[in-house]
Amino acid sequence: MSDDLTRWARAHLMAWDQQQAAYINRREDRFAVLLDVLAEAVPADALVVDLACGPGSISARVLDRFPEMTCVAVDFDPMLIELGRQALAGHGDRLHFEDADLWDPAWTKVLDGRRPHAVLSSTALHWLPADVLARVYRDAANILEPGGVLLNADHLRQPDGRPLFEELSQKDDAATQARDQAAGALRWDSWFAELVAHPHFAPLAAERERRFAHRPPNPDLSLAFHVSALRAAQFREAGPIWQHLDDYVVLAQR
Repeated sequence: MSDDLTRWARAHLMAWDQQQAAYINRREDRFAVLLDVLAEAVPADALVVDLACGPGSISARVLDRFPEMTCVAVDFDPMLIELGRQALAGHGDRLHFEDADLWDPAWTKVLDGRRPHAVLSSTALHWLPADVLARVYRDAANILEPGGVLLNADHLRQPDGRPLFEELSQKDDAATQARDQAAGALRWDSWFAELVAHPHFAPLAAERERRFAHRPPNPDLSLAFHVSALRAAQFREAGPIWQHLDDYVVLAQR
């Protein structure tokens, strides 16, 4: 790994966090909730699964705060996985990126029989249709240690006829994007174009396009659906632990 590639990857991961924060007001508050729950609910040397991890934003924060924890970061986007591997290589054996598709029930094989104490996700599971999401929650329940926790931080829209709630959320999204992009945050398409243009990552673009070519659009499942699916998956507790408008952190315990 060249020093130039490492520096570029780290800078582009920082740009990722900035552009994501432009779409998610109080994004760091969400992460803080995830970490605070880990501090109270799992062992100091916990194994954490960063589910649909992208380039590893959750893993980076977990490993920075908890020096004895390890993370397995799972995603199906080859470009984001490689960005994370390059940018976060300094964590050494405490972080492993794994290429796996949550649509495939065999994704849990990447754990090689290990049982995590926590499964964490951010701004990702809303892309899964109802049947796949429900099965992924069952998968998580099956792999977690007894007493382990699942935390999902995500936008969960208001599809149930509450126009004021929806309007306030949309205005908050628009104001956050305008503020952060005026301060220099990239839009998603500009950020991604820079990734594709880099000679190290460009060869992965065709495979990424092939993998996601026929995936359905965001199904906009509600908070109530997520909680019901977690309870059906035999989590003994499930519910929202934090909320800002239509942005939630949902907690469940095995």
